[in-house]
Amino acid sequence: MYQGGHKPLKMIKIYYYPEDSVEKVLKKSNFDFPNIEKTVREILDDIKKRRDKALFEYTQKFDGLSLNQKTIKVTKEEIQAAYEKVQPEQLNAIKRAAENVYDYHVRYREKPVFGEDNGRQTGFLIRPLETVGIYVPGGTAAYPSSVLMCALPAKAVGVNRIIMCSPKIENPLTLVAAEECGVDEIYRVGGAQAIGAMAYGTDSIPKVDIIAGPGNIYVTMAKKLVFGEVKIDMIAGPSEILVIADRFSHPETVAADLLSQAEHDKLSRSILITDNALLAKQVKKEITKQTAALDRKDIVKASLTEGGAIIVTENIMEAVELSNQIAPEHLILMVRDYKKYLGYITNAGAVFAGYHSPESLGDYYAGPSHVLPTSGAAKYFEVLNTNTFTKKISFINYSKQELEKAAEDIITLADAEGLKAHANAVKVRLGEEK
Repeated sequence: MYQGGHKPLKMIKIYYYPEDSVEKVLKKSNFDFPNIEKTVREILDDIKKRRDKALFEYTQKFDGLSLNQKTIKVTKEEIQAAYEKVQPEQLNAIKRAAENVYDYHVRYREKPVFGEDNGRQTGFLIRPLETVGIYVPGGTAAYPSSVLMCALPAKAVGVNRIIMCSPKIENPLTLVAAEECGVDEIYRVGGAQAIGAMAYGTDSIPKVDIIAGPGNIYVTMAKKLVFGEVKIDMIAGPSEILVIADRFSHPETVAADLLSQAEHDKLSRSILITDNALLAKQVKKEITKQTAALDRKDIVKASLTEGGAIIVTENIMEAVELSNQIAPEHLILMVRDYKKYLGYITNAGAVFAGYHSPESLGDYYAGPSHVLPTSGAAKYFEVLNTNTFTKKISFINYSKQELEKAAEDIITLADAEGLKAHANAVKVRLGEEK
């Protein structure tokens, strides 16, 4: 409970819905940055043409790191040295988290489906992609957890080769996480140039089949532009959290959840929707109190100024409806009877239900990947999962008798489209070639 001593942050506005307009809060993040797109496109084109030479130049320019073909790849000796730098409790935590994530994805991976009806057999095969590229950010913070959340779903479906790009890679725990996850190759490059290298291939970095993982706006724009050359997991923007809380929720807990995303980035969004006006006021005060104790308080304040909001609704069902319009990356359903409302949740990257399921549980440990759709994309994109790293191949097998039953309809449709060879492909099998 707020005890005073901190001046409440004016940046967190409370809206009383529907009297107050919440259009600004409902509006999704804009990903239209023509200047950034132009810059990124130039980098990608240069990587495609000059390959390693361009990659090394951009790495020197943006990261201040001088590389060549011998130093771009992290060595086994460097990985071993990284193990010696991490604390035993850190290593144990990584191992336990990795076990949870891997087991989850093995348990829920999709299986091939075949249906058989007399002489007709149809379905699909599932095959892993051959080479996966994962991107791990290394800007304002290090994210060894992102290694787990990208590499292990790929491992769970039998991907043979996983490469990883990350700028500088100064955090030893990131290298340790990669080794624990079975990443095959690690390259110390980042930004749009790393995405271009994985998409097109260079002398040092192989061309991949998919690029997965979060990154800054330059990385995200690059992924958007190379889509089609390779598969990508999703277009993901700044992190988001939306908490739906009732009168039984504790203000300290709600505030802590909101701040857990605000500390990621100045562009992050943190939104509370509640049916209790007193809770809204208490949370606003608690946010101020907790922010003062955070190391990344400047980022938090900037984030909450632009992307923070508290909305008071008439009831929880109204809060759910607003949440579905926003389609948040992380939805905390912090209400007593969450099962009553779960069926009405249609748009969210991940749902954390009840009072004891913080967003950080999903970020590090529970099992599902923390790579999630943002900026309203949860309306049509899903969480990174084993399907991200596989492809379906349709399977069809008909007996002669079943083909005979279908022949007339197939020939009729082929003739209607003026495709005689299509019709003949059926006729020749039935001894009716013309």
